[in-house]
Amino acid sequence: MTDEATQKKRPLITLNTDGQRHPVENALAVSAITIGLIALVLGFIPATHFFGAVAGVIGLPLALYSQLISATTGERWLNVIGMVTSFVGAAFALRHGGFSI
Repeated sequence: MTDEATQKKRPLITLNTDGQRHPVENALAVSAITIGLIALVLGFIPATHFFGAVAGVIGLPLALYSQLISATTGERWLNVIGMVTSFVGAAFALRHGGFSI
């Protein structure tokens, strides 16, 4: 049997590039980018500025903490994207009225 047949197939997209499992780090990275995208979308809409500001305020420290404990490069990429989108979303939300209801 050749080596190609006995080797396990590796997924094309993975956050665990070192072969170890990182469930907490992966969950934080995915949640940071998700909350960041939510903050960005809600920050663009003037009627939802309050929720965009809240999502940005939650997303930025979450992404920073996730970056602190990240173990692989894939997680760090998601964390940086989450940080930037949270910051930009919060900035747009503050421009549209911030925490005022």
